[in-house]
Amino acid sequence: QVQLVESGGGLVQAGGSLRLSCSASGRSFSFDDMGWYRQAPGKQRELVASITSRYSTNYADSVKGRFTISRNNGNKTIYLGMNSLKPEDTAVYYCNFVPRPRSWGQGTQVTVSS
Repeated sequence: QVQLVESGGGLVQAGGSLRLSCSASGRSFSFDDMGWYRQAPGKQRELVASITSRYSTNYADSVKGRFTISRNNGNKTIYLGMNSLKPEDTAVYYCNFVPRPRSWGQGTQVTVSS
């Protein structure tokens, strides 16, 4: 069993940057594909970035070129670097397994003001 805890969110002005972290407790996820999801108010949760066990990455078109996903299997952490933030990036961000998420953590709130 793996528990995922997200952190690093906050309030930032448009054009700003944040770095999110997701720490895992329990078994290693070194051999799992992982991703960052987000859910904006009134919208469905969506996958915005993913990273395979071999470090290949993929991004939603809406964040491509602005967000960077990375992982450190040694300390069981997934990161999401976010640059050039836009108000439409405002959401609760979660990390989880890809393509089949397991139980969700509390997420971390990202709010981008215009």
